Amino acid sequence: MKNGKPIIVGIGELLWDILPTGKRAGGSPVNLVFHANQLGALGYAISTVGDDPLGDELLREMDANKVQYVVPRVKQPTGTVRVTLANGNPTYDIVEDVAWDYITVTKEAEEVISHADAVAYGTLALRSSVSRRSILQLIRLAPKEALRYYDVNLRKNYYSLEQVEELLDLSDIVKINDKELAILTPALGLGNMTNDEIAHLLMQKYNLKYFILTAGGNYSSVYGHTEISCIKTPFVQIVDTVGAGASFSGAFLYSILTGASLREAHKKAVQVGAFVCMSSGAWQQHPGSEYYF
Repeated sequence: MKNGKPIIVGIGELLWDILPTGKRAGGSPVNLVFHANQLGALGYAISTVGDDPLGDELLREMDANKVQYVVPRVKQPTGTVRVTLANGNPTYDIVEDVAWDYITVTKEAEEVISHADAVAYGTLALRSSVSRRSILQLIRLAPKEALRYYDVNLRKNYYSLEQVEELLDLSDIVKINDKELAILTPALGLGNMTNDEIAHLLMQKYNLKYFILTAGGNYSSVYGHTEISCIKTPFVQIVDTVGAGASFSGAFLYSILTGASLREAHKKAVQVGAFVCMSSGAWQQHPGSEYYF
């Protein structure tokens, strides 16, 4: 930690979410870092943007929100995702062959990773061979004691079972939603098992510290080795759910790193995730230390 603040590094996609209300900065690992920062972490994003006006704007947005970053410029265009909403739930049209498909390992990135208390990543950015090699290398360069946080975050056809298992092998904490679990259960040979049984089996198989299962507006569960926390999702007026999962992750990871119990970390994650659903886009300034739902 630096000055009592945990150093959390998010590696992966950095992009513009193009929502009906306009464009918003996004990308799941960077969203996680943004919300961890809001709670008091020292967060860094490792990605790439294009050498274009959208890249200029995105870096200005990072600076304005005090998100530190290692983000080289590349010739490919800055990433965009067109977001269509139905009752607040998003569908993503993700542009291919963009800047974040070309993440590289720089000396600056190696330096940041060497001081990390936690590193966060997802499956999506492994869709290109360039970013896949770099992300796996950076995860392995993190200090042995650093928490490795994997938000499964499946998107369209941009994943393979091999990639998912590769990241599971590297991780200490895994977060997955109920729809993603339903997709992976047969592929992992876990048919006809309860969620509790699946969670405990995966924790044992991959030597996980925590396994997190979210179920949208219904509930979320966090499994530890000696404790399970299940919390009903609070009712809020939803604008959209873009970034809710990553904000949940940022709050949980920050809380665990600063000494919260599993239950306390879970409560904070639920509060922050619900708060994010009440506004458009993934980045909102937190109103204070407490959330009331």
